[in-house]
Amino acid sequence: MNVLLAFALAASVVTPAPPLPPTAPCPENVPADATCYEGRDPNGAYYTIAVPKKWNKTLVVHSHGGPDLGDPTPDRTRDDLNRWAVMVKEGYAWAGTSYRRGGYGTRMAAEDTDNLRKMVSAMLKPHKVYIHGQSWGGNVAAKTIELYKGYDAALLTSGVMAGGSRGYDYRVDLRVVYQYYCGNHPRPSEVQYPLWQGLRPGSTMTTAGLRSRVEECLGVAGSRTPEQQQKLTDILAVTKIPEETLQSHLNFATFTFRDIVHNRLGDRNPWSNAGVVYKGSHDDKALNAGVERFSADPAARADLAYDSDLTGKIDIPVLSVHAIGDPTAFVEHESAYRDQVLKAGRWYNLVQTFTTEATHSAFSDSEYAAAMQSLAAWEKFGVRSNPYLIAYSCPSHDKKYGTGCFFNPSYKPNSYESRVAPRK
Repeated sequence: MNVLLAFALAASVVTPAPPLPPTAPCPENVPADATCYEGRDPNGAYYTIAVPKKWNKTLVVHSHGGPDLGDPTPDRTRDDLNRWAVMVKEGYAWAGTSYRRGGYGTRMAAEDTDNLRKMVSAMLKPHKVYIHGQSWGGNVAAKTIELYKGYDAALLTSGVMAGGSRGYDYRVDLRVVYQYYCGNHPRPSEVQYPLWQGLRPGSTMTTAGLRSRVEECLGVAGSRTPEQQQKLTDILAVTKIPEETLQSHLNFATFTFRDIVHNRLGDRNPWSNAGVVYKGSHDDKALNAGVERFSADPAARADLAYDSDLTGKIDIPVLSVHAIGDPTAFVEHESAYRDQVLKAGRWYNLVQTFTTEATHSAFSDSEYAAAMQSLAAWEKFGVRSNPYLIAYSCPSHDKKYGTGCFFNPSYKPNSYESRVAPRK
C-alpha cells in the first residue's frame, strides 16, 4: 500500500516550468500590451518570444528564410517578429530562432527550430504548437515536421519546397548562362574555377563587387547599349528569372553556392546542367554549344538531398500559401512539394492556395489572418482548409487590417519541370 501511495504521489507531481528569459522591448509592429523576451540557447542561436495579453494558448514557432551567411544576431529574430507581428495580433504567442550559425544546413536549422519549440513549450505550456516557415524557412519547417513530433499544424509561405537537390537548378542555369554572355565572373585574366563552386576558395569578392560586374556587362535601366540590352534579354528569356531579382539570384549562385560547396560538402559538386537544352535566346545553338557544362558528384548530390529534400510524409494539417508571381521562389516549387506528398500518400494533409501577387517577402496581414483562421479550424475541428473559403473569409479580416486580399482559389501551378529544365 505504501509503495502504491508513493507511486501515486510521484505521478501527481507537476514539473515546474523553467523561468522565462529576460524581457525585452517589443518591435514596433507588435501590440503594446504584449510581452517580449529574448535570449540565446546553448548552441548559440538567438531567440525572441512574444506573448499577447489575450493569448489563445497556441504557440507559433517560426523558421526564417535565407540562409543568412553571416554570424547569427538577435536582430534577425527581432526583425522576423516585427514582420509577422500579425500572429501576435491574432492572439498567438510567437517564437523565432536565428539558428546557431549562418550558412546552409536545413537539418541544422530544423534542429534549432525544434529546440526552440521544446524550450518555449516548457516555459509557456501552450495547448497547441503550430510552425510557420517562410522562403527557405518553408523548407526548414517542412523538414522539421518530418523529423520531429510536437507540432499540431504548419503554415508554409513562399516556400523553397523542391529542396536543395533540385530547388536551385535555375540558379545553376543562371550562373552558366550569365558567364556565357558576360564572361566576367570570373574574368579571363583571373584564376579560373568551375562555376558550380560559386566562387574560388579564398576569393574576397563582395556583393557590391559582383553588382559592379553585372552593371559592367548588362548596364543599368535607362542607359543600356543595344548590346547590353540584348544580353539581358537573352539571360532573362533563357533562365525565366525576372529582371528585378536577377542580382539576388546571382548572389545566391555565387556566395551561397560557395558556402554549400566549400563549407558543407567538402568541395564536392552537387549540381549538374548535363542534358539541359537552353532555349529562348536569339541564338540557342551557339548558347548550348558554348555554355559551361558539368555533372554532379552523386555522393555530394545525395548528401544535399538528405539534408534538405522532402519526403512528403506529413501527419498534421499543412497549409501553404504562395504568390503566383513570386520572383524568388517560383510558384512551381509548390508542384514539387505536392508531388512528394501525393507520392507519400498524404494528400489529405496538404492544402495549397495561391495569391495573384508578385511578392516573395511577405503577404498582407489580412491574408495571414485568413490563412491562420482556416488552419486553426482544420486542426481543432477537422474542417479541412479550402482555398475558396479562405478567399471568402479574407475580406472580413481586411476590415481590421486594411492590407488587401489577393487570393486566387482556382489557381494550380504547372509542374516544376515546366519552369526548371530537368537534368541528368
